[in-house]
Amino acid sequence: MELDDKVCYCFHVRKRKILNFIRMHRPRRASQISECGGAGTGCGWCIPFLQRYFDEARKSGSLPAEPEPTPEEYARLRARYIQEGKGTPAAGAEPIPSEPARED
Repeated sequence: MELDDKVCYCFHVRKRKILNFIRMHRPRRASQISECGGAGTGCGWCIPFLQRYFDEARKSGSLPAEPEPTPEEYARLRARYIQEGKGTPAAGAEPIPSEPARED
């Protein structure tokens, strides 16, 4: 994912904003990243990514080294997460993309 891609679809928070928040505010716990525009307080899909950014920042102060999903893959995985009933998007959240009909 690029810096200008959304991480939190519920509150439209981009990766750049989250990383800058971590760098500038130096949260003591990953849960404090929720103070960055509400990231992680909607459906919950982005929480593992917020945790990852937090952990990486604490270890090295640099950007995450592991490969990340593309923005399209990220959106698709979030849609599956929501459809499986694991979270409920906040009001005003990014809509869940519909999957194309399958031909049998």
